[in-house]
Amino acid sequence: MSQFEFRRHRRLRANATIRSMVRENHLYKEDLIYPIFVIEGENIKNPVKSMPGVYQLSLDNLDAEIDEVVSLGIPSVILFGIPADKDAQGTGAFHDHGIVQKATQQIKERYPQLMVIADTCLCEFTDHGHCGLVEGDKILNDPSLDILARTAVSQAKAGADIIAPSNMMDGFVVAIRHALDEAGFQDVPIMSYAVKYASSYYGPFREAAEGAPKFGDRKTYQMDPANRLEAFREAETDIEEGADFLIVKPALAYMDIIRDVKNNFPVPVVAYNVSGEYAMVKAAAQNGWIDEKSVVLETLLGMKRAGADLIITYHAKDVARWLEEK
Repeated sequence: MSQFEFRRHRRLRANATIRSMVRENHLYKEDLIYPIFVIEGENIKNPVKSMPGVYQLSLDNLDAEIDEVVSLGIPSVILFGIPADKDAQGTGAFHDHGIVQKATQQIKERYPQLMVIADTCLCEFTDHGHCGLVEGDKILNDPSLDILARTAVSQAKAGADIIAPSNMMDGFVVAIRHALDEAGFQDVPIMSYAVKYASSYYGPFREAAEGAPKFGDRKTYQMDPANRLEAFREAETDIEEGADFLIVKPALAYMDIIRDVKNNFPVPVVAYNVSGEYAMVKAAAQNGWIDEKSVVLETLLGMKRAGADLIITYHAKDVARWLEEK
């Protein structure tokens, strides 16, 4: 075959050292955001059946979880709350003594340097399970903005470093930005769930957060999975309204959208490696069908390659351990 001319790409794959030298993308602990579910009550550590290794934690069990997160070098957590009582207005979301607010205060007192992100939504706190107020079978947009803004301010008062609104109401970013600024929290950034699809990958999360809708679905406010250009409109609007980060959710089936957002908007992009993605990997690994470590690291690296600057993932603690082994 010496008479043929061809390129020898394998030269740069010859051994582990040269492969590491030319590697284009990397996964670091600093990329990870770990989700935590906090629940009202005492002595609670409820395993989420569909998400092995994930728990609902009462505040008396929260310190041990946060100690582990910090010891692993994970720099950030995002909090989801499960209140003792729910009502139609989601009152527990914006009370100063709400579960997310109390958890935030507890974490910041123990570890001031740990970045606490507060998920800002109503679905876990409403008795109907929707992300906004309802009237009959209609999810109301504008009246919901006031409640969401109040929630964001109460979370900032409790010490949240970043507000992450996930409700997908039109105008939610500008309403929250205005409320934060008026309350003196001009320096608190907004990590917007700007591009959030009405996905079937959310099932396990709804068990963990106890936030499934009691009627209908969320397709009137979350995006159609078939749509790409809609993501540009949503992301552009949120940037104009004051978003500092853009989240794409889910991640695995939407890597093209992550790349689109990264290419077109000059802010950090966050991929949400959602509960269904996590549950599928865990189930396959427990059955011996895949190598969990290799698959998780490859998947998250793929999200980085697609353009994610940060990754919200339930795998974060395991990933931090695996990265330490390298």
